[in-house]
Amino acid sequence: MALTVKKIERLGEGRHHDGRGLYLTVAPSGAASWAYRFKINGKERWMGLGGLHDINLDEARERAWNARQLLKKDKIDPLDVKKAERFATAKQITFEEAARDYFKGHEQKWSNKIHSEQFLSSLQTYAFDQIGKLPVAKIDTTVVLEVLKPIWYAKTVTAGRVRNRIESVLDWCTASGYRTGPNPAAWSGHLEAILPAKSEIAKVEHHRALPFEDIPNFMEALASRKGFDARAMEFLVLCAGRTSEITPTSTRQLASLRFKIIGRQIALW
Repeated sequence: MALTVKKIERLGEGRHHDGRGLYLTVAPSGAASWAYRFKINGKERWMGLGGLHDINLDEARERAWNARQLLKKDKIDPLDVKKAERFATAKQITFEEAARDYFKGHEQKWSNKIHSEQFLSSLQTYAFDQIGKLPVAKIDTTVVLEVLKPIWYAKTVTAGRVRNRIESVLDWCTASGYRTGPNPAAWSGHLEAILPAKSEIAKVEHHRALPFEDIPNFMEALASRKGFDARAMEFLVLCAGRTSEITPTSTRQLASLRFKIIGRQIALW
């Protein structure tokens, strides 16, 4: 039975058929989206038509009708047309716009606030001036190298992170239909043949270790110091933690991890 505006208001979770291949899918969250179901060369395909909050029932039916005309009258896969139209428009998106869109979509994955802030700030400092205004479809290996070469030897670690972030943004662009072809910022099988590895430029130099016989005196001196910095260092040593696991912790959070040292033992409050 065909949908109506009033019926749509009462629909629950699931896929609801309006007729002639047009469906409205309601997610558990309540979000709803339109899709057109069709077959071509014996294969079932689904074409998204937009969300209910943007596309009403009449507009969804019109979009489904247009897709049917392409399929039946012109023998053209409507998904191919949609992809071509999207690429024709989206290919003009600039690298800076793509980077900011990528960041918005992935911001929550960084549990470390510092790493989150560094993502855009590093691209702002080292990439946006050179390639920020370029359409992502036109970014090639030569363009990527223009960004990396000036800093690859002088700021090797930073350059490596910038390369990785450019690669991630361009991967996102490809998956989103904004560009095609291989990723010009990829390291494996590509830039590794042009640039020396970071390990060949910046040799890792570890900090000197404290002789184990000096540890008791060090811990005693550390315990006598006041302030959260000293407690954080104490926590790091006793728990064999990493600096990155300790330093991002706010003062309020660190206070909740305060501990007492009784003899040689530590107990968390």
